[in-house]
Amino acid sequence: MQNSTQKAILIDGKKIAEEIINDLKKQVLLLANKPSLAIVVVGENKVTEKFILQKQKIAKILDVSIKIYKYSENITTEQLLESLNKIINDTNHDIKNNKENLKNSGIIIQLPLPKHLDSNTILNSLPIETDVDLLSAKAIGNFIVNKNLKIINPPIVGAIKIIFEKYKIDYKNKYIVLVGAGDLVGKPLAIWLLKEKISFSILDKNTLDLNSFLSKADIIISGVGKVKLITGDLIKTGAILIDAGTSEIGQKIIGDVDFNSCIQKASLITPTLGGVGPLTVAMLFKNLMALAKSSK
Repeated sequence: MQNSTQKAILIDGKKIAEEIINDLKKQVLLLANKPSLAIVVVGENKVTEKFILQKQKIAKILDVSIKIYKYSENITTEQLLESLNKIINDTNHDIKNNKENLKNSGIIIQLPLPKHLDSNTILNSLPIETDVDLLSAKAIGNFIVNKNLKIINPPIVGAIKIIFEKYKIDYKNKYIVLVGAGDLVGKPLAIWLLKEKISFSILDKNTLDLNSFLSKADIIISGVGKVKLITGDLIKTGAILIDAGTSEIGQKIIGDVDFNSCIQKASLITPTLGGVGPLTVAMLFKNLMALAKSSK
């Protein structure tokens, strides 16, 4: 066990992501029709923009066609659904501009959406064969029962699984605490851990005493988007910290974990930049490739 003067090992998500992308690059070369990706963005969000840039960069490496559809923050649910229907039935974002290739295309609804929109209805409008984020009710249901789309995982689940694998973390014998119950992080991880029959707790804004859970956790995975929510005095020595939350303060991207105070106490920790983010994007493209292959 580490003592408090030692520094945690950094989880290098960027390096693992590069390995995944290099493997996908070889797979793309074997496909007659390259998959394509459409990204739907509503409103302005600096953090979102950075993730989109990452996706564009990887798409270029993989020779995957990508198109961004931007809409005003004031768009209504009905207007967005109408636009989505056109995107779903339109092949302009497909690299071959050929209807036969539509089934190889992924569509992303970039979250979070403005609060006035009906997120569930919007996400559920995506055909399951294009839902690379696994955010529609049908995709989530299939993930729960391992039906049809068992070849892919929600990107955050794929990212956490490969971190556990690469760093030889025996997570099945650890007490895991999920901080946040959102659609992109907490909810899919909770579903996965339930399927794995792992003991865990999930904390949200209604949890009265975060400290009592965090102080006992062997592994903490946070995806709230609240700056420095988790500090070194709240965790036990040797804890594993995986930070999937991001906020922007000025020009800086800040995570949920107070890195400077936690690095002295944790055994493994993800940096805010180069940690979970690159891995989730890589896993999204891995899903896109898997769906392209399965649609042959």
